[in-house]
Amino acid sequence: MRRPRDNIRDFPGKRWLNVALRTVHLLGLVLLGGALLGAGSLGLGASVLFVSGFGMFAIDSWANPAQLRETAGFGVLLKLLLVGLMALQPAWALPIFWFILILSTLLSHAPGAFRHYRLF
Repeated sequence: MRRPRDNIRDFPGKRWLNVALRTVHLLGLVLLGGALLGAGSLGLGASVLFVSGFGMFAIDSWANPAQLRETAGFGVLLKLLLVGLMALQPAWALPIFWFILILSTLLSHAPGAFRHYRLF
């Protein structure tokens, strides 16, 4: 019997595109963290983080549309919204940054049964 995760779509270069986006994403995280500590542009860091995060999310959603109903996919949507909120409400940026960092760590290192749990 096929499992739901056996239906994941792929394309040539997908892995390297994800690696590149993840690298840019980490750069955005550092830029944003630096800006929150007083060195750099909050808007630039948030923009790089948002665009690279959205790119990874778009690829993952295309490859596995079911991820939108899973804990991890819903968590990414929440994180994207929160990064947008950081740009709109700079006064809230630091607590939101730490919340996103904690949420990201929990979601990425949680057991697969939790990450891929169907919410709806």
